[in-house]
Amino acid sequence: MNVHPVMEEQAHGLPEARAEQLGAPWPTGAVRLADGDILFGGVRLSELADGYGTPVYALDEAEVRRRAAAYRSALPEGSVHYAAKAFLCATLARWLDEEGLGLDVCSENELGLALAARFPAERIVLHGNAKSEAELSLAVRRGVGRIVLDSFSEIAHLAALADPQRPQGVYVRVIPGIEAGHHSAVRTGVDDQQFGFPLSDGSALEAAARVLAQPHLRLDGLHCHLGSQIAEIGPYLLAVDRLVELLAALRDRYGCTLPELDLGGGHAIAYRPGEPAFAPAQFAACVLPRLRQRCAEHHLPMPKLAIEPGRAIVGPAGVAVYRVLALKHTPGGQRILAVDGGMSDNPRPALYGAGYSAYLVGRRSGAPTVPTRVVGRHCEAGDVLVPEADLPGDVRPGDLIAVPAAGAYQLSMASGYNLVGRPPLIGVHDGEDRVLLRRECLADLLGREPGAPLAAV
Repeated sequence: MNVHPVMEEQAHGLPEARAEQLGAPWPTGAVRLADGDILFGGVRLSELADGYGTPVYALDEAEVRRRAAAYRSALPEGSVHYAAKAFLCATLARWLDEEGLGLDVCSENELGLALAARFPAERIVLHGNAKSEAELSLAVRRGVGRIVLDSFSEIAHLAALADPQRPQGVYVRVIPGIEAGHHSAVRTGVDDQQFGFPLSDGSALEAAARVLAQPHLRLDGLHCHLGSQIAEIGPYLLAVDRLVELLAALRDRYGCTLPELDLGGGHAIAYRPGEPAFAPAQFAACVLPRLRQRCAEHHLPMPKLAIEPGRAIVGPAGVAVYRVLALKHTPGGQRILAVDGGMSDNPRPALYGAGYSAYLVGRRSGAPTVPTRVVGRHCEAGDVLVPEADLPGDVRPGDLIAVPAAGAYQLSMASGYNLVGRPPLIGVHDGEDRVLLRRECLADLLGREPGAPLAAV
């Protein structure tokens, strides 16, 4: 663990002329220093780059905890399950446990890592439209709190695996027919996709009926997930309306009153200055009264509300730092900077056209900004991290470029394309840094080929 002396200066208050507080998409407390460096979690980004190499990712522990606490404060009587698909490592799981959150996992290894980190199984929710027998068996054996059922075959499969002495708590995932989310690939609240049971054709009601007929399953509630990167509250209010109607239908037809309602996640963050972000307090102020009202209209007790934010907790707490390797200009005059990372550590721009901002760090520049295309190092014309960044015109090879709001869906989706090893993740907190995930190296890649005759490199 490294301790940085600049934190002592910050603790006594940096003079206004020497430092600039950064706003979104940077986390609370990020500061640009007089020399052009950025203080992130009390640590200079240039020092992280020099000490750990580039690309390097940093995660601000205080920002993760602050955002987790904001959700718990907004829903003190509800359940907040962090969506592990955004990003998960053992240390992050421990932070979330300490903040009182639950965990939403969607694979055997996500579940296994959580259990290895000693995350309480009863606060875990298991998702997935195609769960394997190994996943379901592990979840049942370890006492996972809820399993979200996603198909008729899965209902029967889980019922056969469940412990007769300990009925398994489940949710039925409902497709409420609501279109929300920033890209068609992540709009999961609409019909004709692979998740859940549609309301429109009666499948959701039938799925709940089949669960109720299984003595080894305990139907604890309904679940829906509308999509991803949703900043407005309206879609969640509409989801409440439709799901409460289904709760009333289950009560009227089968005499059961379900105690829980999970509205999923998908909460947006700002990736660029001026973009809207999801506000947990506003969500609670709008959704809870709506849920109370709709339940009263149907003479239902109000269920416990659960939500599953992922990106909104970890996304703004992360930053990626790259080093510029090449500078060129196209015949049309486009300025291009190539950095030492790219789509292998951040596939979101190539997959979804996701937008980011980029910043020069490590030195102060007085040059005017120039529209600049920041590209990666991979053998794809589509490996573009930031199509039009406003960067100083004197940025050159060797300089450092930081991309904030990098904590979610980057390292979790990172690949081994071109056999470029995945970058390290460094935890930063109060001027100290420590390795949370080490850099993937050639030895890691060669270790997957035990039968191949290999020469020394």
